[in-house]
Amino acid sequence: MTSLAGKFLALSLLVAALPMGAALAQDSAAEPARTTDAVNFDKSLRNEGNWYFSWGYSRQQYAPSDIHVSQPNLGNDFTVRQAAASDFPASFSETISSITSFDFTTPQENIRIGKFLNPEKTFAIEFSLDHSKYNVDQNQLATVNGTITTGTQPNANGQLNLSAQDFYYALHNGLNHLMINAVWLKHLDGPVDKPGELQLISRAGAGILLPHADNIIFGNQNEVGPKNQNVCCFKSNDWWQVNGWTAGAEVGVRYRVYKSIYLELTSKIAYGVLRGVPVYQGTADQTIWMSEQVLSTGFLF
Repeated sequence: MTSLAGKFLALSLLVAALPMGAALAQDSAAEPARTTDAVNFDKSLRNEGNWYFSWGYSRQQYAPSDIHVSQPNLGNDFTVRQAAASDFPASFSETISSITSFDFTTPQENIRIGKFLNPEKTFAIEFSLDHSKYNVDQNQLATVNGTITTGTQPNANGQLNLSAQDFYYALHNGLNHLMINAVWLKHLDGPVDKPGELQLISRAGAGILLPHADNIIFGNQNEVGPKNQNVCCFKSNDWWQVNGWTAGAEVGVRYRVYKSIYLELTSKIAYGVLRGVPVYQGTADQTIWMSEQVLSTGFLF
């Protein structure tokens, strides 16, 4: 009887142990699967085409802007109201010449470099440079408010002719927008990840404004050193200076020409706040609304 009870007890323990053993075996089998999935995901983020780079050419348009000029030592503190301004595009031959000579500050160029953060390559973080150019239109009549004690005075209607001698104001080399963007891509048409694919691309971001100021206020030119000296970025006589911040959004299409080469056409809106732009014995402040059209070519790597 005792022998029978012992056998029954041993059988019961064996049966009870079976589910636990099966569960342990299942967990043991699942662990390699999870590890494999993690490895595959990691590989997908590091495979070819996870980075991209593009170079483009652009045109800009600017909304009229108030420009406030302060020259304490000269007794000048005035605002030019709603000054109209334009870009300064390089010709096709100038653009090609600048590329072959590696002088990338001649055309109104646009650089993008980004990294995809998901295996589907639909979301990326990107650095962008928009080398735009801003020039106040010459020989326009603009209303001027404030105090002017040197140079040409406004006429009886408070208007001043913005001539090359009295008010030449340009951020010509250039009005550089340096931004960090979030980028989204969405498949529109064609084979996925192959030549012929058309994607919707949108980006939004913010960053700093790094302009080169070139201006003449009532016959006095601003004092910025030569381009090959004091290049950047925080001294009063640096060629490029951090003079504000910018934010913008961009939308367009990207077309896959080859496996790793694409064309991109986008439209961008940006808002910039400029503070402390150097003028002769003083500074200028303004805000700028810019619209921009960019045609670029890029490659995945």
